Formats: sequence, C-alpha cells, structure tokens
Amino acid sequence: MTSEREKFVAALKKRLYQFVLKLIEFLDELPGDSVSRRIGDQLFRSGSSVLANYVEGQSASSKKEFTNFLSISLKSANESKMWVALLRDSKRTTPQKTAWFLSELDEISKILASSILRCKGKR
Repeated sequence: MTSEREKFVAALKKRLYQFVLKLIEFLDELPGDSVSRRIGDQLFRSGSSVLANYVEGQSASSKKEFTNFLSISLKSANESKMWVALLRDSKRTTPQKTAWFLSELDEISKILASSILRCKGKR
C-alpha cells in the first residue's frame, strides 16, 4: 500500500513536470528578439531546475542532502518568478499569460519551503 508521503512525492513530481511542460509551450510563444530569447533561456534553466533538483533529491543519501536539493529547487522557483515578472513588465508577454505561472510558482515555493522546514524539524 502506498503511504501518504509517497502519494505526496508522486503528486508534487507530476505537478512540477506539468509545470515544465507548460513552461516550454509558453517559451515557444515568446517574441524572437534577443532579449526575449535570453530571458527565456534563463527562465527555462531555472524553471526546469525546480523539477530536476526535486527529482534528484528523491535519491539523496541523507536527510541533509535531500534538504539541500529542496533548497535549490526553492531558489530556482523564486528565480523563475523574477524572470516571468521581467517578461511581463517588459511587455514581451501579457499579464494574462504570466498570471498562472506566477501563481503556480508561488504555490510551489510554499510547498517546498514547508517541506524544508519539516525536514529541519522546525514545523
């Protein structure tokens, strides 16, 4: 039988994977100018890093190592928010197209931060 923790891990992994897939579609729709491409590249790196570090953390050899991977995922999510906001505020995309990403990244950040606190025994 699957434990609650295993269900949580699988659900978050799936959510992060879906986030990256939507991010790829979003990035494909950006204008082709050099600034949009550069910001898009940075956003892809940080956005995909959220998923990659979460997945890599699942095979960590210690609680400390796992917590470090979660911390990197959290930092990447926060960085991604900044890149999305820059695209929106520089009018390279619309607020409507960025709203979901900013909201989703905010929720992901809260989940990761809560998980980090739990791992550190502070919650």
